[in-house]
Formats: sequence, structure tokens, C-alpha cells
Amino acid sequence: MTKDAILSHRRLGIRCDHWLDVMDELNIGAFVADRHRRITAMNLSAQALLGLRENEVVRRDCREVFTGVPCTVDCVIHHPEAAGTHDPDLEVTDEENRRHLITRMATPIYNGRGEISGCMTILQDHSPITQLIDRLHYEERSLKIILNNLDVGIFTVNRGGLINFFNRAAETVTGYDRHQVLGQPCAMVFPGEDAADLRLLKESIASGETRSSRQGSMVDRDGVTIPIRANYIALRNEKDVIVGGLATFHDMTLAHQLNRAISNRYTFHDMIGKDPAMRKIFEMVSVVAPSEATVLIEGATGTGKDLLAKVIHSASPRRTNPMVKVNCAAIPENLIESEVFGYVKGAFTGADRDKPGRFSEAQGGTIFLDEIGDLPLSLQAKLLRVLEDKEFYPLGSRHTQKVDVRIVSATNRQLRSLVDQGLFREDLFYRLNVMRIELPPLKERRGDLPLLIRHIVRSLCAARGVAPPAISEDTMQILLNYDYPGNVRELENILEHALIICRQRMVRPEHLPDYVRQVQEPVAEKLSSPMPEQRLDREHRRILSALEKAGGHRQKAARLLGMERTTLWRKMKKYGIRT
Repeated sequence: MTKDAILSHRRLGIRCDHWLDVMDELNIGAFVADRHRRITAMNLSAQALLGLRENEVVRRDCREVFTGVPCTVDCVIHHPEAAGTHDPDLEVTDEENRRHLITRMATPIYNGRGEISGCMTILQDHSPITQLIDRLHYEERSLKIILNNLDVGIFTVNRGGLINFFNRAAETVTGYDRHQVLGQPCAMVFPGEDAADLRLLKESIASGETRSSRQGSMVDRDGVTIPIRANYIALRNEKDVIVGGLATFHDMTLAHQLNRAISNRYTFHDMIGKDPAMRKIFEMVSVVAPSEATVLIEGATGTGKDLLAKVIHSASPRRTNPMVKVNCAAIPENLIESEVFGYVKGAFTGADRDKPGRFSEAQGGTIFLDEIGDLPLSLQAKLLRVLEDKEFYPLGSRHTQKVDVRIVSATNRQLRSLVDQGLFREDLFYRLNVMRIELPPLKERRGDLPLLIRHIVRSLCAARGVAPPAISEDTMQILLNYDYPGNVRELENILEHALIICRQRMVRPEHLPDYVRQVQEPVAEKLSSPMPEQRLDREHRRILSALEKAGGHRQKAARLLGMERTTLWRKMKKYGIRT
């Protein structure tokens, strides 16, 4: 070998060693040959991939050594124009006899005079994706792309607990945009610094061991608690040093709803609201619920009276006993006494056996008298006796029956006004009105609308097993400006309608019901309270429109309006509407 060739060979070795090390860091196999096709260097990844050692191949002809990776393209040493082309994918066997699918690519190497001094061949392994992920630093962009497209919520933190990655599913579940949380303490997505799940994440980082949470919880952007199932894993760098932690979590809203329905247990978290009026109600309920006081809940249709009654029962000492609901407006007047108080055999034609009433079924628990304002006067005296003496006469019986129940009643009518009209007993009113809670209509707590919309959409989507779509600004503006005569129940119906119609990733105005889109009054006009007769006229028109769309079917019209069928029937009587 001439002196120039030796110097060229040395320069070639010095230049390429660095690149071979770089390829090793990327887990890519590479080897270098001189202009005579003799192997001069091979990195560790290529040695592992091909099952060969560097000392076995150095100074040997590459065509002799790499019989398993044949050159099926022109050699770039003699045909540099072929650089950048690659062979078809090939299979090789590594040192542990495992098969790998690789792509081979060669490129010429030039000396200081611009002459070809050799070539570098790169062997890219396709198969060990999991090994690549294990070797990649957790902040590697390619890994983030993978994590970002999974349908499970994922976020990572550094050792100081600051969030440095937040995937799209995590944004969907929590409502946070990643730019709002990156660099922030992870405690912001947990319910407090002492939250159990936050402790598990810290323990995982400290010990290096995986921690799991079967019944965990997070808080979303609006402060609403989200039930989750989560795993917490310590993240290590390539030197096996713990550099942070990773959390994977699933939204368990649907499972929570099913469990709640099965166990019939409700908590304050089931009621959503940050408005001062709602906060005052929550404070009152937390004091009233543990007592034995009779509670009267007043509020317009759809404001959540039923749910509030369940919350009161679930927070009371009677929660392990039944809660029985009686809709006083839905039971015919000639049957309501036998339904509520029961009857004995022979009380009337067809009474061939004793039948316990709703009060007996609620023994030891709570009886919820919904629409108490529609209770017939003839039955109000019997109810008064239950309140005063804890006993009643079943229909047809000569003997009283003792009962231990707590009475919670609700009405969408002002009982005080009914008393003044002679339609409700004054003494019964005072017995029911021990603790009175008035639920405000939705239009008086507009600040809660974004919170309610997000909560309802997430709940409805969880029940359908789909990811919640985004809501366009125009759609949100319409939803925020609408009056909601049917209150929260109507809001639920509107959003359910939109989610059924929407086949995209964003809810737009055309997905809303027609009668909602048609209400485009400016906010200022809405805030200038219309006269009572104007409100009545608007409600009259809405009912007529819904009945027309439903073809005169009351049940369907009631669903469109977001109210109960009995409420619609009562309003139709009020306006003299017939079908």
C-alpha cells in the first residue's frame, strides 16, 4: 500500500468512527469499507444485527464476508451515481439466531482530494419497534407522536413533578389544552396536593416500581371530579437513571354512572354548579341532609329537583334504606290514595289481597313526593297525619299502621301561592316547609352553562363509548344565549340531539335542533327581562311548534321541549291547546 493510500485510509477511519458511534446511538447498524472493498470498521449495532464480531471481518472483502447481505445494486465505490439507492428489504439472522427484516443503503466516502476512498453501508432494522422505544429518550419526538395518537390519556413529568408531555386524549378528558399545563405542577390535574393518585405517581418515581389506581380521580379544567383508572410508571434514561414519571389513565365516567345507578348512590359531585346560588344550596344540603328535617324543594321544571332529593337521601343516615318516589301528578286521582297508603283485602271490588303502599315500601328510608302541589286536597289531610303522628290508615282498614320515613317533597309551583288560592292546606304547607330549598332556573345561572355543557357531553359520549367532540365557537354562542325554558333537562336533550346528528369531530350550529338555532336574539336584549305576557306567548309558540314537529304526539313533543309529559299536559291545559 502506498504512503498516500495509508494516509487516506487513516483519515477515512478517523472520519467514520464518529459516525459509526452516532449510528449506534440510534440503534442503526453500519459498517465501512475502503476503495478496495475491505472492511475497515463495523459498529456494535451491525455486529449484533448480523451475528458477527468486528475482529472477524476487518480487512476482509465485503463480498466475501456479507454473503447474507448481497450487493444487488451497483457498488457505489465504482458507481457513485448509485448512492442513495437501496436493495429490497432483506432478512438476516442475528447472533441469537433471531430473524430481522432490514433495509440496506450505501453511500460513497471521499478523501481530502475529492476522490472516492470507500463506502459506508447502513443497515436499518424494521422489526424491533419495542426495543427502539425502550432505547429512545422519553422526550424523543417520534415516541411523542406515538403516544399522542393513542386513545388513552397519557402525561409525563420530570423528577420535580412538572408536566412535560400531555397527549390529545389527556386534553379531551381534562379539558385542558396542553399549553395550559406544560411546565406546571401535575397537582393541578389532581384533587389536591394530598390526592391518593398524586402520591402513587410520586411513589413510582421514588421507588422505580409501577403503581396502579383502580378507583382514582382527577379534576378537569372546571374543577369537576373525573373517575379514572390509572397506572404510574417511572421513566428512565439510557443510563437507567430515573428522570421522571409517566401516567396512563382511562376515563371511567361510564362505569361510575353504571355503578351509581346500580347502587342508587348520589353525591354532591352529581350536581354541577359554581354559581353563588348553587354553592349556597350545596352548603345548605350538607347541613340538612344528615338531619331528619322535612325538606321542600321548589324550582322550575328540569332544574334538578329529583337529583337533589337523591343527593339528600344518599347523604343522610337513611341511605342504606330505600328511597321511594311518588309522582303526585302522574297517578290518577282515584288511584293515588291506594298507591300511596296501600289497601287491605276487600277494600274495593278486585282487592283480593292486601297491598302495601309507597309509604310502607319506604319504611326506614325516604319517600320523595314529587309535584306535591298536585296532591288532591282529600289526600292532604292523610299526609298531614303521617307527618304529625307517623301513622296512617291503609285504604279499607280500621287499624292504623306505624311508619318511620323521612319526607322530601318537590314542586314546580309556588306552594305559598296555592295556599292563598285555597288549593293547598296551610297546615300541611307549614309541616312540609321546615327546610325549603329553591333551585334557580338555568337562565339565572348562565355562568354554569360552559361547565354543564362539558359535563353533559362527556357523560353522553362515555355512555356511547366515543370520544367527546369539540364545540365550535358559533355553536357555543348559540347555547350560551338560549333561555332554556326546560332548564338542565332541555340542555341535556339539545346536546344529545346534536351528538346524534354530528358525524364529525366538532359540533356545529347545523347539528342543533331548529328551534334552538332560530333564537338569535342579542345578549343585551335577553338580559332586559321581557314582560311576563311576552314570556308566556313565547312558551305558547314553542309548545305549538314542538307538537307540530311531533305530529301531535305528546311524548315526543315533551322530549323536544325537555320537559316531562305531565308538565306538557299541564301547560297545554293552561294555554287551551288541544291535539
